Amino acid sequence: QVQLVESGGGLVQAGGSLRLSCVASGGTFSSYAMGWFRQAPGKEREFVGSISRSGNSIYDPRSVKGRFTISRDNAENTVFLQMNSLKPEDTAVYYCAAHQNMFVSPTIPRYWGQGTQVTVSS
Repeated sequence: QVQLVESGGGLVQAGGSLRLSCVASGGTFSSYAMGWFRQAPGKEREFVGSISRSGNSIYDPRSVKGRFTISRDNAENTVFLQMNSLKPEDTAVYYCAAHQNMFVSPTIPRYWGQGTQVTVSS
């Protein structure tokens, strides 16, 4: 059983940056693809990006558009989400997820974190 714990959320002004972290335990981190989703109030959970076991990443171009970067440190069992040029519409709870294979749909990941709130003020 894999446990995921996110951190790094908070309140930031528009144009600012945040770096989210997700630490995994209870499994072999390097054997999982990792990813991030977000969910704003009243909206469905949406894909932000994911990174393969070997470090290849994909992103949702509609929302990210080059502003976000996912990376992973297998030695530290951690995946990161660097978010730059933040906008008020990025405000959401951000969730870390893990699965054996790469994913874009929120129906796929087997393991989820509890989420961390990101609020971007205008």
